[in-house]
Order: sequence, then structure tokens, then C-alpha cells
Amino acid sequence: MTTDIIEINNFIVLIEQSYANKITTENCGLDDEIIGISFYGSGDVALNINYKNQQKTIQNTSGIATSFFGNDKVSFTHKIAPNKALQSISIFSTIKNLHKLPQHEFEIYNQYLQPLLYPKSDFVEGPQIFMNLDMQKAVEKICNTTYTGATRKLFIKSQVMELLSHFFAIISNKNWKENTIPKKEIEKLYQAKKILSNNMVSPPSLNELSKQIGLNNYKLKKNFKELFGIPVFKYLQNERLEKAHELLCNGNTNIQETAWFVGYESLSSFSNAFTKKFGFRPSQIKK
Repeated sequence: MTTDIIEINNFIVLIEQSYANKITTENCGLDDEIIGISFYGSGDVALNINYKNQQKTIQNTSGIATSFFGNDKVSFTHKIAPNKALQSISIFSTIKNLHKLPQHEFEIYNQYLQPLLYPKSDFVEGPQIFMNLDMQKAVEKICNTTYTGATRKLFIKSQVMELLSHFFAIISNKNWKENTIPKKEIEKLYQAKKILSNNMVSPPSLNELSKQIGLNNYKLKKNFKELFGIPVFKYLQNERLEKAHELLCNGNTNIQETAWFVGYESLSSFSNAFTKKFGFRPSQIKK
């Protein structure tokens, strides 16, 4: 387990990464009244919470963000599943520090996390959501950044603010609902996403993908969109164009080679899709 703790304004940011071939157990406690929001980009963690002779277990899997209140009477035990790379970002603040935020920022917490701000127990569980793709990418960026020193801290701050903004935007949506997709299906959907990302040039058809992950077409289409906030092949197109943008910025391929590399046979189709997504043509990068 690799753990990095960074202080950013009124928040403590805990960055955790792990890849082990056996179950890993980590214990921790709190020394104040804390509100936490944890973002699990990947991995599988069983979180056991102990307080007042009670125990609660939260199963946090890839793509889940969860929130809670806890005080110094609460202890946590993390059981991290083996052979699944863990990347998680947890953002903590004391209730006192949240009250020190600018009024417009505090009002967001006051409106959407009120049971956590004014707790009636030593531990209170808040909203739990599916992270959208932007949130998942923010977790990946934080864990994989090569920046150092003050630049790294500034970069992590920007990604933390993005995570919090998306979190509150989702729970403020009147159509938002708690996670209802079974854990085993979530794992299959992440498998589908990985298959698409690894086969951009020759992706499987929907039927083939469905068979590979062992989930019927209806559940694949419906729950993929619910989990990732985007339809199956819209996700594939997005990954292709993001990769194309990266290749063009690196300058190692020309536009035609880039189009072929990410699975576009037609240069005009690639250019039109690229322009629609980024607002400028691929040739403008090469200039």
C-alpha cells in the first residue's frame, strides 16, 4: 500500500494505491469530527466501521464515491481485495474547517450534506454515487501524475476541486438515485470498458462484447450508461478521440496515421468527429 497525505486549504487529501496478491488490511481512526468523501477509481475495498459496539460494512468497488461523518469514537478497517489495483482519493475536512469556507461554498455542503454537518450519531453515512468518466479520469490523473513539488500540489488541488464539483452536481440532480447495480455486474461493466479501451481499432460488436463479459445486451447497454454516464460506443468514440489528441500533441504521428491508429478508416470522418469534440481541427494541433 502506498499512501500520500497532502494538505490543501481546508482539506486533507489522502491518496492510496495498492496492488497485492493477497488480501491487505489497513486500520485507522479519527481524532476529530470529520466529514469525508472517498472516490474509488479502481480496486475493491470492504470498509468496516466500528462505533459504540456497532459495526457497519460498506463494500466500495471501482467507480463508487461515498461520503460519511465520523468522530474520534469511530475506527475503520479496510480490507483490500487481492490482484485488483487500488486507486482511491479521499478528501477530509473537520466540521470546523468547513464552516470557514467562503459562504457560497459552505452552502453547498449545508444543502446536500446536512445530516453529516449536524450528525446525530458517531457515524453517519452520506450519499453514495457512481462516478462519471470525468471523475474517474481525475482519480487516474492524481494517482499517475509525474509532477513534483509545488506544481504537483497545484495540479492535485485542481483535480480535487473537479471531483468535488462533479460529486455535488450529481447529488443535486433531482433525478439522481442511489447505486442499484449489483456488485458482480459492476465488475463485468468495468471489464467491458477495459475490452473497448484495449481494442479501439477492431472493437467487438455489442453482441460479442455481451458474450465476453457474460451480461445480456439489455443490461450491458442500460447499466453501462448508468454506471459511466455514457452509452457503450459513445465511450469508445471518446476514448479514440482522446488518444488521437494525445498522439497529435506528442507529434509522433501525422493526422492520417493517427486516424488509422485509433480505428478511423476515413480521414474526413475522423476530422469531423475530432472537431465536434474539441472545437478545433486536428491540423491546428500539428501547426
